[in-house]
Amino acid sequence: MVEGGIAKADKTEFTECWRTTWKTPYIMRLALSAGIGGLLFGYDTGVISGALLFIKEDFDEVDKKTWLQSTIVSMAVAGAIVGAAVGGWINDRFGRRMSILIADVLFLIGAVVMAFAPAPWVIIVGRIFVGFGVGMASMTSPLYISEASPARIRGALVSTNGLLITGGQFFSYLINLAFVHTPGTWRWMLGVAGVPAIIQFVLMWSLPESPRWLYRKDRIAESRAILERIYPADEVEAEMEALKESVETEKADEAIMGDSFGAKLKGAFANPVVRRGLAAGITVQVAQQFVGINTVMYYSPSIVQFAGYASNSTAMALSLITSGLNAIGSIVSMMFVDRYGRRKLMIISMFGIITCLIILATVFAQAAIHAPKIDAVESTTFAPNATCPAFAPLAVPNAPPSRWNCMKCLKSECGFCASGVQPYAPGACVVLSDDMKATCHSRGRTYFKDGCPSKFGFLAIVFLGLYIIVYAPGMGTVPWIVNSEIYPLRYRGLGGGIAAVSNWVSNLIVSESFLSLTHALGSSGTFLLFAGFSAVGLFFIWLLVPETKGLQFEEVEKLLEVGYKPSLLRRKNKAKEVGTA
Repeated sequence: MVEGGIAKADKTEFTECWRTTWKTPYIMRLALSAGIGGLLFGYDTGVISGALLFIKEDFDEVDKKTWLQSTIVSMAVAGAIVGAAVGGWINDRFGRRMSILIADVLFLIGAVVMAFAPAPWVIIVGRIFVGFGVGMASMTSPLYISEASPARIRGALVSTNGLLITGGQFFSYLINLAFVHTPGTWRWMLGVAGVPAIIQFVLMWSLPESPRWLYRKDRIAESRAILERIYPADEVEAEMEALKESVETEKADEAIMGDSFGAKLKGAFANPVVRRGLAAGITVQVAQQFVGINTVMYYSPSIVQFAGYASNSTAMALSLITSGLNAIGSIVSMMFVDRYGRRKLMIISMFGIITCLIILATVFAQAAIHAPKIDAVESTTFAPNATCPAFAPLAVPNAPPSRWNCMKCLKSECGFCASGVQPYAPGACVVLSDDMKATCHSRGRTYFKDGCPSKFGFLAIVFLGLYIIVYAPGMGTVPWIVNSEIYPLRYRGLGGGIAAVSNWVSNLIVSESFLSLTHALGSSGTFLLFAGFSAVGLFFIWLLVPETKGLQFEEVEKLLEVGYKPSLLRRKNKAKEVGTA
């Protein structure tokens, strides 16, 4: 026994997952069918980044108003907050399977509304519907997979949901590229989300409910029948006994506290096990968002343009690389999460994230400092009425033209027409308009409005890729695994819902503020701010999150009953006790 009263879990090789699912393919069928919710989650996260570039071209008000761009992106997140909150209640009341089916219907409605949207506000309505589905799926899919998986491979199977999330993001970039030259571009990009929703609805209709939820509802025979298809015959009785003990304890609590939502919420916060579980679950979900990952996924083409790549197609092609790395990282997580543990993967991941964010901040700072200079003569003679209004020597006595560069030009809400001779040579600072963009292109030159041509641009892409590589195996998938296994059965839907709401609220704050932050602080300052948030998240993960690899759900409860302290703090307490003695 280790401190805390729980035996250490045996190391589980990644191959054990495939060995078990090969012998019992029904387990993988359950995991993959439910995991399509993760695919939809990922698709929605990724697709808007490319679609937004073309929505701006179709609607001038979206192109001119940063807040409207942020709203189109973040309204899905706002919907997800509601979806996750209501989803927790639906999970406990009607079951995990029903929650997934409802999420699919919401996905489909949202996809159809967006595909036929005649105005930006209709796109926003569609994004809200999709958000409802995303919120429900984000907490229900890993929960369903977790409760339908043997403990020894639970982490790897829940990671399939993470893999499908990142796979959905990668798929969304492929779809974006496929429809770049198709009439209706963004409508096709957003409408395709309805297809996997229909597929999952059909698959889930033929699958059973979670065996743990069935046992909780006294449908014991149905629960046993499913467990017999999941576990070897000699393990079924032990699992049934563990379920019985857990459910009887929860029913005893329920008899005291009551079964209404309010009573359950009050009981959750009165229960030290649930409180400690929520402290860990909310910590990892908030930390997952405040490392800035969804700004990268929602706005990666824009970030690539900030790095100096002006073409929409180029920006999306380079973003495809980042989403592909994210998917690869999820496979790495499946290989190691049950071998090295959840806590260790997250801590290693956070150290890598902080390092990459600091380097990215440095790269963007250097790119801004070394941006091409402004050619004063060309800026004033480029074309009639073409000069940037802010670029007038008499109007800016504190910033004469000699101090101007491309970055200062863009911050003045103007455009930069790069030199036709050499991309990093001085260029013209001109008005920001489609006509001026066309004039610049007609002279064989590149027009920049989001970022400047830079020798450092490739470094930004390299470290953006490294950031994804260190994020995906740890902070990408593990928070969902932790939240699928850290709460007692009676509070699992409620606890998962609360944690998912915290994730989506954090996502909303980050995604809604990103473009405004880049305008206020610059790309460098924004990435540095995320590095600071990541350092805070790392500390609280170290302090509050226990290791749960290989433990039965009942063992996790016992671990939290005792309370968790990092080994460093336990050693200090021991030293004090010895000194006192």
